[in-house]
Amino acid sequence: MATIEKINLADKLDLFQDHWNPRVIGELNGQFVKLAKFTGNFVWHKHDNEDELFYVIEGSFEMELRDRSVELHEGELIIIPRGIEHRPKTTKEVKIMLFEPVSTLNTGNAKSDFTIKKLDRI
Repeated sequence: MATIEKINLADKLDLFQDHWNPRVIGELNGQFVKLAKFTGNFVWHKHDNEDELFYVIEGSFEMELRDRSVELHEGELIIIPRGIEHRPKTTKEVKIMLFEPVSTLNTGNAKSDFTIKKLDRI
């Protein structure tokens, strides 16, 4: 039987300081629940087979799309459908929770220095 425990997001976020390196905090129905910290500009990319959900825990950021930008603040989320090019960017650190299929590579179709092939679990 699986162990059921609560997860304190603030405690988990305190375990790392780097940016653009998501950590897995849980798994459900073929999805990873991840925490990440962002600052600066990410790479333009898309996911051909996966949708992504970004939930802002603390701070704010801008999700750039090819036809517009969406500002997100604490307590807000955005779902990026598969196949849509996007790029998160921010001038100040933002703390994010992500829901993504286990197969999701953080940089999607764009290989770069930001690409993380093996995610840490915390």
